[in-house]
Amino acid sequence: MSWSMLTPEEWTAVRLSLRVASVATISALPLGIAIALLLARGRFWGKSLVDGFVLLPLILPPVVTGYLLLILFGRRGPVGSFLAEHLGIVFSFRWTGAALACGIMGFPLMVRAIRLSIEAVDPRLEQAAATLGANRAWTFLTITLPLIAPGIITGMILCFAKAMGEFGATITFVSNIPGETQTLPSAIYTFTQVPGGEVGALRLTIVAILIAMAALLASEVLARRTNRHLDIE
Repeated sequence: MSWSMLTPEEWTAVRLSLRVASVATISALPLGIAIALLLARGRFWGKSLVDGFVLLPLILPPVVTGYLLLILFGRRGPVGSFLAEHLGIVFSFRWTGAALACGIMGFPLMVRAIRLSIEAVDPRLEQAAATLGANRAWTFLTITLPLIAPGIITGMILCFAKAMGEFGATITFVSNIPGETQTLPSAIYTFTQVPGGEVGALRLTIVAILIAMAALLASEVLARRTNRHLDIE
């Protein structure tokens, strides 16, 4: 299949999906690392509740997650109305809302991957750095963070892939507006609902598969290079 076969509308859906998935992944990363570190190293009451809350989007139907986002971040919602009136930020029926929904749906996968990497780090390495006078922040930046880099890469790729394929939460929260919120899954769904749309749906399906495979290959290459760099050091 040639890229030139895509129509301008299909190209718009592809670019929007890449934009939404990238913003969702990058925005979720700092919080994902913090939550993963808290769950891996923290000892506090209610840890199981926090863990369950983080994993909740994986268990709930995506439509439920999208509806909750609409209630909270819609123009009349408690959070959405405050952001719109005071900061001029609007999520509902905007591409930014699609990024928010995708980020929330991919967040549990990111946290899980990073948390497993943190738990695999030998705590004695961190303790040794502490005995040499390093504070917690410096120990994390110089010891823990480089060691968990492969897990961070894996978590980012998982979040990105989930964001690229997210449909239920996105269409419930921001609808299916061409050029604004119509991502790849929404565009494919639209094609399946109109007569003669099978060809367009097939084209976008192939594009989605190619992007997913490219993301997986990129994560594998980055993880190997990171591991090789750590072995050298």
